[in-house]
Amino acid sequence: MPAAPLELNIRPLAGPQELDLFRRLPYVLDHELADDLGSGRRRPEWMWMALRGERVVARIAWWSQDGKVPLFLDFFDLDDTLPEPERGEVGLRLLETASAAVLPAGGPRPEYGRFVPPDWREDPVVRDVVEARIRVMERSGARMLVERLRLEWRAGTPVPADSGRLRFRPVAGREDLLALMAPVMEGTLDAHGQQDLASGLSPLRAAEKHYDEELARYTTPQEWWRVAELPDGEPVGFVIPARNSYNPIIAYIGVLPAHRGHGYIDDLLTEGTRVLAGQDGVERIRAATDLGNVPMAKSFERLGYVNFERAFDMVWD
Repeated sequence: MPAAPLELNIRPLAGPQELDLFRRLPYVLDHELADDLGSGRRRPEWMWMALRGERVVARIAWWSQDGKVPLFLDFFDLDDTLPEPERGEVGLRLLETASAAVLPAGGPRPEYGRFVPPDWREDPVVRDVVEARIRVMERSGARMLVERLRLEWRAGTPVPADSGRLRFRPVAGREDLLALMAPVMEGTLDAHGQQDLASGLSPLRAAEKHYDEELARYTTPQEWWRVAELPDGEPVGFVIPARNSYNPIIAYIGVLPAHRGHGYIDDLLTEGTRVLAGQDGVERIRAATDLGNVPMAKSFERLGYVNFERAFDMVWD
């Protein structure tokens, strides 16, 4: 008769000295963990494991920009040698136990995000791994919000010449940008923007939320941010090149509704790419767009961005 499995020990990391133990289950962000802990973007008490003896059978971790409040659930890994339904039960126990200890009672639960290979649906093994995590999240009450393309421009890729159709100026400040972001929210193909509008936020309030929660956090110069105008000064759109904690990025691109359908998205992306590629030591520029935002995806493709990965976000309502 086979021996009964060891009881689960579910606990947070004792400290950075246990990082090697935490990394026994692999994920593409493992290389960032040490620096995140050192910079305060992660805390050991936000990083939990489910162990059987010395074997890590599941792990979970949250991330934050400033280390004060968990903002994003970005690590959730299971030992995929475990059979179902045991694998799912272990994952759910870890998720519920750690969430109860880490997250403020009664507050909103941070989104769960996962990076996956671009062809994850075509590989049965990878698909099983991805869908096992989705099932656990769904059992906890989460739903799929969006799947996104993750894109990368690489040094040496030609940047097209300025078409001359638009002129660019730096963003003059918060109110200058919000005046453009609000109308861009109307008819947006971005799932997060659509969710904000569906929740009852006005386009302006949704724009303010996006600005304050994301754009205002970037420490790179706002002089990089560009507004595009026609020769007569009429605004067409804007692009936000920046650098987050890890990479140069195209943080946001918007075309005003009256000017959509004229290919200006390529001009904006070209300008944002040119700004970042002109900085010292830039080897790559990262970006992402929702799978359903076909015009944006095609623009990235035309400018030589490579779809190296996908990501999905799940939310709790």
